[in-house]
Amino acid sequence: MTDNTGHKAGTEDQVGGRVAGLLLAAGGGRRLGGRPKALLEHRGHPLVEHAVGVLRAAGCTRVHVVLGARAEDVRARAALDDCVLVDNPDWEQGMGSSLRAGLASLTGTGARAALVSLVDQPGIGARAMARVRAGYRDEASLVSAAYAGVRGHPVLLGAAHWAGIAATATGDRGARAYLREHEAEIALVECGDVARPYDIDTEADLVHLE
Repeated sequence: MTDNTGHKAGTEDQVGGRVAGLLLAAGGGRRLGGRPKALLEHRGHPLVEHAVGVLRAAGCTRVHVVLGARAEDVRARAALDDCVLVDNPDWEQGMGSSLRAGLASLTGTGARAALVSLVDQPGIGARAMARVRAGYRDEASLVSAAYAGVRGHPVLLGAAHWAGIAATATGDRGARAYLREHEAEIALVECGDVARPYDIDTEADLVHLE
C-alpha cells in the first residue's frame, strides 16, 4: 500500500518515517510588503523548496508542508511533488493555526514525532536539523535546538504531545505555551556551532538570502 507521497506504507515507518518533517510555510510576509516567505528566492529556488531539501537532507523521508498565503502560486512555482501539501485556510490567524493543521495532517500516518521547521530560517541547515532529529526516542520525546543555551528551532514534538500542543497553539505562539509548561521534559541540543537562527521578517533581513 502507498500513501499520497508514493512511499510504501510500513517501510517508511520502520526507517525514516518515525520522525516526519513538518514545514510551516503559510505566512503572508506582512512586514515584507505582503510577499509570502515561501516564495522568496534563496540559492536559485523558492525558500519553501530550499527548506524541504534541508529536512530531507536531515533524514526525513516524509515531509508535510503547510501552505497558506498564495498557496496556488507556491504549488505552481516550487518543486514539492514528493511532499504532502496541507492547506491552512486560517493562516492569517498566525503560526498556531498552521501548527495545528500540520499536526492534524500527520495523524494516522504512522509518524511518531514531527520535526518542526520554519520556512523563514534558512540559516538553520541539515546538520542542526539532523542533530535535533537524532534526539528522538519515542512518542513522548520533546527535543529542541538551542543556541548558546537558549531554546530555538527546530523542535521535535513526539506524537504523545500533539493533542496538548494543538489545544494551546493560538496566534503566533505555536507550541511556545505548551513547551514552557513542559520545560523539564525538553532535551536541548546545542546547534550554535552549525546554524544561525535568524528569521526573514523584514526588508532588512533579506540580506541573509543568497
